Amino acid sequence: MNPGVITRPLAVLGRASLGALAGLGRLVIFALATVRHMVTPPFYSREFMSALLNVGYLSLPVVGLTAFFTGGALALQIYSGGARFSAEAVVPQIVAIGMVRELGPVLVGLMIAARVTASVAAEIATMKVTEQIDALVTLSTHPMKYLTVPRVLAGLLTVPLLVGIGDIIGIYGGWLVSTQSLGFNPASYMQNTVNFLQPIDVLSSLAKGAVFGFIATLMGCYYGMQSGRGAQGVGAATKSSVVAAAILILAANFLLTQAFFSI
Repeated sequence: MNPGVITRPLAVLGRASLGALAGLGRLVIFALATVRHMVTPPFYSREFMSALLNVGYLSLPVVGLTAFFTGGALALQIYSGGARFSAEAVVPQIVAIGMVRELGPVLVGLMIAARVTASVAAEIATMKVTEQIDALVTLSTHPMKYLTVPRVLAGLLTVPLLVGIGDIIGIYGGWLVSTQSLGFNPASYMQNTVNFLQPIDVLSSLAKGAVFGFIATLMGCYYGMQSGRGAQGVGAATKSSVVAAAILILAANFLLTQAFFSI
C-alpha cells in the first residue's frame, strides 16, 4: 500500500488543526491587547459616545421587537404543552425564568451579532481597504485605541442594559398574551412572576449580556482588522465575524449557565 494514502489525510488534518490553533492564538492576543488598551490612556471619548449610540440606542427597536414576540410565543407554547399535564398555571413562572435566564440574553446577543458585529466588521474592513487605518498610524494614532477599544467598551457596557430591557419586554409580551388570550388574571400573573424570580437569575442575565457584548464587538473589530483587500475581503470579513460571534455567544452561554446554575 502506498504510504501516501494514509499520511495525506493526516497531513491535511494536521494543517487544518495548526491553522485553527494559530487563528485562536491571534484572537486571544487581540483580545488581551484590547483589554490592556482599555485601561491605558489616551481615551477617545467622541468615538466612545458614537459607539454607545450605535451599539446601544440604535439596537433598541430590534431588541424590543424580538423580545416581545418571543415572550408571547413562549407563553403560547408553554400553555399548550402544560395543558397536556393540567399544568397551565406554570406559564408565568416558566416565561419569566426562560426569558431572564436564557432566551433574553441569547437572543439579544445574537441580534447584536447580526446588527452590530456585521456593521463594525464592514466599517473597519472598509477603512483598511481604503488605507484609512494606515493614515491613523501616520498620524500617530493607535488603530486599536481609536477603533477597537471604544466599540468593545460600548458593547461591554450597553448590552447588559439591552438584555435587562429585553427581559422586561419579553415578560410583558408573555403577560399580554396570557391575560388577553389565555384567560390569566393580570395581577396574579405578575405577582407569580415577581415571586418566582431570584436575584441570581437577574445577575446571570446581566453577566451574560456583558460577555456577549464583549464577544460581539470584539469579533467585529478583529475580523475587520484582519480583512483582505478589495470588496471580496470586506464581504468575507463581515460574514466570518457574524458566524464567529454567534458560535462564541452560544458556547459562552453554555459555560456561563453551567457556572451559575450547575448543581
